[in-house]
This record gives sequence, structure tokens and C-alpha cells, in this order.
Amino acid sequence: MKQISFSQAEFQRKKRRTRREVFLAEMEQTMPWEELFAVVEPHYPKGKRGRLPIGLERMLRVYFVQQWNGLSDEGVEDAITDSQALRAFVGIDLSREAAPDATTVLQFRRLLEQHDLTKKLLDAVNAGLSAAGLMMREGTIADATIIAAPPSVKNEANARDPDMHQTKKGNQWYFGMNAHIGADAESGLVHTVVGTAANEADVTQTERLLHGEEKDAFLDAGYVGADKRKELKDRDINWQIAMKRGKVKAVSEESSFGQWLRRLESLKASIRSKVEHPFHIVKNLFHYKKVRYKGLDKNTAQLHTLFALANLMIAKRGLLALNSQVAS
Repeated sequence: MKQISFSQAEFQRKKRRTRREVFLAEMEQTMPWEELFAVVEPHYPKGKRGRLPIGLERMLRVYFVQQWNGLSDEGVEDAITDSQALRAFVGIDLSREAAPDATTVLQFRRLLEQHDLTKKLLDAVNAGLSAAGLMMREGTIADATIIAAPPSVKNEANARDPDMHQTKKGNQWYFGMNAHIGADAESGLVHTVVGTAANEADVTQTERLLHGEEKDAFLDAGYVGADKRKELKDRDINWQIAMKRGKVKAVSEESSFGQWLRRLESLKASIRSKVEHPFHIVKNLFHYKKVRYKGLDKNTAQLHTLFALANLMIAKRGLLALNSQVAS
């Protein structure tokens, strides 16, 4: 056991726990650490040549801190140095060692991208949630959101990111990418993530968002015609696709059919609303409203991690309850 420093002792004796400490303590309990380590460990440097690498567990914790707080590589280094709560979660004592520098964080991130490990991290999280009975997989809700990208051309290439594209939604133009997700209809937990340029129509990604075991699919009006597409028309799925707004408005509200139709559309919308929760967590709580990297591959890799962490937040209460039962 390492002897704690005076600053750590003072921190532990304070009278109030911050919200950050509470959050990190809950994440400590809900994370399937062993399964996540097993995904990355085969690809992590063993230190047979050159200097010894920082421990895998510490780097994975630093990476998650970076995603939770929407930080750059330099920003997460500064945040860990500044915050005792983050240092305690990562396992760093500044009196003995420094926080991993930005270059080390960058190399770890590239390792995950190179071997497509972030998708495997999402699969590992979902496997644990399914085993705990928190993900049913009998129905899928598909939806997409636009993630903005910098439109400026004031850079070395004098050009915008070629992987991104502009699109019009309503009367507003956007430049960036689309984050498409397929979520469990019962729990709202995300099982599939796909990244495309913003001008890719939602309906073209429908097949990629289905895991193949669902009996029902709940889709908004952007997916009209999905059931008739060549790759999906033979699927034995109960398609619940929202009607175009213009068609609903065309039916008289005073007729009994019009009233029934609006109630049906309202019921469909109430089921689809679950897919907005992971979007809210990623964009508002994890501060991912604008892409951080250049290229679809890097940003899609980050999206897999973000939605894996969002799943753990959504299922947090159930996982904590299961952990307390095991402990008792």
C-alpha cells in the first residue's frame, strides 16, 4: 500500500462530496472493467522495447475522463493535474508521478482507432447489459442527429474537411456529419452506431442500424419507404414508421379517423422518444456538439465510445441495484 500524501488526506477528510466525485464513484461501480481491459490488452504495447508504457488501466481511465468532459488531449492532462477527484479516479499521486501527457493520450487514442477497438468497447458494454437483463433486443428505434464540423477554410489546406458535407434541415443549413444510432426499444440503450456525412439520407442507413433479431422497428418520417428497400423488404419485421407531417395535417381533425390517426402517431412518437436520451447525454452532458477530429473514421470511433458511456449512464440505476444485491 502506498502512503497517501498530505493533500490526499486533506481531500478525504472534507465534509462534502462534489457532484463530480459522486459521478466518478458511480461509474467506478458500473464499469465492466475486466471486459474492457480484455478488449484492449491484446493490442497494448508490452514494453519489450523502449521505455515501459503507462499501465493499460490508467490510460483507459484517462480516456474515459476525456470523453465524459469533452476535453482535448492537452485539456485532459490539465484537468487531471488540477482536480484531486480526477486524480483519485485515474490513480495518480502528483507527489510521485505526473499525469499522462497529451502525446501519450494521443497515441492511446490512435491505438483504439487503428484496431477498431471503440466498437468492441461498445459491444463489451452491451454484452454486460444484456447479461444483466437490461437490454431486450426485441425492438429497435433508429434515429440520427447532425454533429457540426468547423466550416472555416482558414487552415493550411484552405479547405473544409472533405469527409463532411452540408445539408439542409428545415430552413437551416448545417455542415458536418450524421450520427446514426439503433437503440433498444424497451430500454433506449444504443446497440449500433454509424457515422456518415451529413447529406446521407437516414433511410439509406436503416439496414446497418438493425441487429437482425428485432421483431419491431420504430422509425421517424425520415425512414419512409425503408420497408420497401431491396435489402429490407424480405425482413420479417413489424415496421412502425411515422407518417409525413403533411399527410397527417391533410386529414381532418374533426373526423373520427383523423382523431384516431393522431393518437396512433402520438403513440409511435412516445416510443421513439427513448432514442433522444442517449443523444441528450452525448451532446449536452458529454459536450459533444461539434466534431473534434478531422475525418469520419476518427469521429465515428469516438462516437462508439461516447454511446457506450451513455449506455452505462442510462442503465446506471439498474446496475447499481444489481451490484448492491451481489454485495449483500
